[in-house]
Formats: sequence, structure tokens, C-alpha cells
Amino acid sequence: MIRAVLFDFGGVILTSPFEAFNAYEEEARLPRDLIRTINATNPDTNAWAHFERGEYSTAQFVAAFEDEARAAGYEVDASRVVGSLRGRLRPAMVEAVRRCAAEFRTAMLTNNFVSPDGGPGTKAMTDADGADLEAVHALFEEIIESSVVGVRKPELRFYEIACERLGVRPEECVFLDDLGINLKPAKAMGMQTIKVVDPEGALAELETILGIALRG
Repeated sequence: MIRAVLFDFGGVILTSPFEAFNAYEEEARLPRDLIRTINATNPDTNAWAHFERGEYSTAQFVAAFEDEARAAGYEVDASRVVGSLRGRLRPAMVEAVRRCAAEFRTAMLTNNFVSPDGGPGTKAMTDADGADLEAVHALFEEIIESSVVGVRKPELRFYEIACERLGVRPEECVFLDDLGINLKPAKAMGMQTIKVVDPEGALAELETILGIALRG
């Protein structure tokens, strides 16, 4: 029996940052998906991993990521990479969260970083269009942030923290994320998982699992 619905943020509630990465790569005449390739190299110890665990400031990340890009043979403006993380809200997903919150425990599970002013938490309190995200955050019972808890998806401890805070077992959860690598450990723990490629298709799948209407 499902008691909790867990949502990733960027790529699920917001549009994927990969779209913005590709736009910058095209503008800067860099190979498509270069940023993702750098992020996937030494994924547990690279600049991105340190950033999302709250171990690097924005300035430290920018310097380290640019060094990694140079090692791969490219010049990258890492401040543009950080700026690309502001996606746009997906209204249908926000409505689905609202309806889930009325009947289930809910949590946001997000890999993020310490803000430039040194404060903990979310990537941005506004999206790329300037929409205030605070009201969206308020829909969730719990928000698990990598930069705050010091672990990140796909580390097993991240999912354990989410279950502990909600007071549920993994098999009582369904988790939506746009990255398969983040879904694998959740599924191995016993969670039902949904990979968000097409948001409408993902919501239809979630409706089937929960037995409630989330759209319209």
C-alpha cells in the first residue's frame, strides 16, 4: 500500500536543466552533452558531487569545474552552468503534488547546492521566469536537500533519510525522478519508481499506482 509520494525537483517539478546545458553548449560551440559528460566523470568525487553535498561554495565549484573542463580539452564558463539550473515550473506537476499532498505523505528529494550567499538549501527561490517557488515548496511535508543533509542521490543514505523523516517504509513509497541512476537504489530498496521522460506519461503512470486523478 502506497503511503508516500516522493518527487525529484529539477527535471520533474521544473523542466530539466539538461535543456539549458545544451542551449549553453550550442551558444558556446561546445560538444553537445559535454557538461553531462564532465558531471558523469568520477561522479562521486568530482566538482559536481562536492557541490551537491554542500562541500564546495559556488566559487569553489566554478574553479574546480572549469579545471575539469580544461582537463577534457575545453573552456567552459561554469558560472553559466550554475545559472542553467533554474528551470521552469511544470504546472501539471505542481497540481499533481497538490492532489497527492491531500491524501499521501509527500517529500521533495533534490540534489542541490549551498546558495551563493552562503545559506543552506535550494538552488533558487524563483524559477527561470521569475516565479516564486516558495509556494511550491510549501506543498511538501518534507524537503530533503543534498547540500543540507550532506549526501546526495544516488547514495542510499539519501533515500533512507527521506523514509525516516516521513515515517514510512521504502515499499510504501513511489518515487519520480528524471534520471535512471537515481531511481535504481530506490527500486532496490523496495520503492515503486517512475522515470519522468514525458511528464504526461509519468502522471498517467502515477495515477494508476495511486488510484486517484492527478490531472484535469
